Amino acid sequence: MRITPSRRRTLRGSTAAVAATALVALGAAPALADEPEPDLGVGTIAPIKGVQAGAAFSTPLTFLNKGTDEVPVSYVTYAVSPGLKADETYKNCSYYTIPSYDEMPDSHVAACKIDQPLKPGVVYGTEKPVSLKALDSALNDDLRVTIGVTEPDPDAGDSGSTEPVPGTGGELTLVEKGPATDADRKNHPEPVASADVTAANTADFGLTGAELKGEPGEKVTATAKFTNAGPARVQGARDQSVATVDVRIPKGTSVVKAHGYCDAVTTTHYRCGTSQSWVDVDGGESYPFVLRIDKAVGRTTGEVTFGGPERPFDRNAANDTAQIVIDTGKGSDTSGSTGSSGSTGGTGGSSSTGGSDTTGGTSGTGGSGSSGGSAGTGGSTAGGATPQTGGSLAATGADSTAPLAGMAAAAVAAGGGIVWAVRRRSAARGN
Repeated sequence: MRITPSRRRTLRGSTAAVAATALVALGAAPALADEPEPDLGVGTIAPIKGVQAGAAFSTPLTFLNKGTDEVPVSYVTYAVSPGLKADETYKNCSYYTIPSYDEMPDSHVAACKIDQPLKPGVVYGTEKPVSLKALDSALNDDLRVTIGVTEPDPDAGDSGSTEPVPGTGGELTLVEKGPATDADRKNHPEPVASADVTAANTADFGLTGAELKGEPGEKVTATAKFTNAGPARVQGARDQSVATVDVRIPKGTSVVKAHGYCDAVTTTHYRCGTSQSWVDVDGGESYPFVLRIDKAVGRTTGEVTFGGPERPFDRNAANDTAQIVIDTGKGSDTSGSTGSSGSTGGTGGSSSTGGSDTTGGTSGTGGSGSSGGSAGTGGSTAGGATPQTGGSLAATGADSTAPLAGMAAAAVAAGGGIVWAVRRRSAARGN
């Protein structure tokens, strides 16, 4: 199941539809209906790799008027993800930030008015490469460049952007590079182009568990936590969880209520996602589980581990596992458990590299995807049957106590994959 459009996006679409209907009712047409939009293109931007956190870097930009008429005035906009910012500002550009919405992270925007004609069939480039800076939190980021003839509106769609601030440097100007060839036309296919920007940086993903005490028949709440200690924020692929966390329930207890971002793999193994496809420095998720103590088995232990793809940016493995420990009182079995063996699943994994579960497949090594990435990293939610090398954003709903038989059937149909639905943070908050 694809990620459900957010309330904001729905409102934007509804507003546009109402406006269009009103125009038709009045017998009016948009002012530019008979005037085709100029055919402008942005040159393909090569990926930028190995940028040093805290350092400036630059990239050349090119543009092409593929139409037959001269364009007297145009607007060039370049936007970067939160790990980057403009290093040099121009007096003919306005700078502002659009906050995150619809599973998109914050965006730092420079909107520039190019008050010079663009001749048809001529390639233009910036007089000098645009200078950007990688912040200390940079890792898997991106650059997006557009060109058009309509002045960008920071408040379009009620985005809640910051107040635009004019630049203080010289003007951003374009210079002729020469007549366009067939190759140039192919290299400027659309009025927008984007590129990944990868910084040489690290991020420390860590897990913490809980230690509790109770008696048979009592309910306790055990909270597992995932945090990013930085120094980099991590952006994975859009609509994909930036991390996958496996929670295995201690022996002698059962789940009364799992966190809304977690789905059952077996009765004692839950797989948890994240509310967004990125995680900021000091950000993360908490996964409270309400557990019932079924019998006294002494000190019993469950495990919290990372699943999903590898995390090459995370060089600290010491905090990649955690325990949920519950003192259930004296019992004949004090060995604890890091999983469960039964008819609905195999033995739960018990190491930071995950384990093997006959219901959910192989957990895989701990990690977060890199964007294409934040998220992705990096790395952008596809639902349905998701391979265990990644995970969709946590699914909507306050409870995940679906019948295990249905889950098993879905897993078999998916070739051993886990069925992931899509949960939004707003749903988890009760919005």
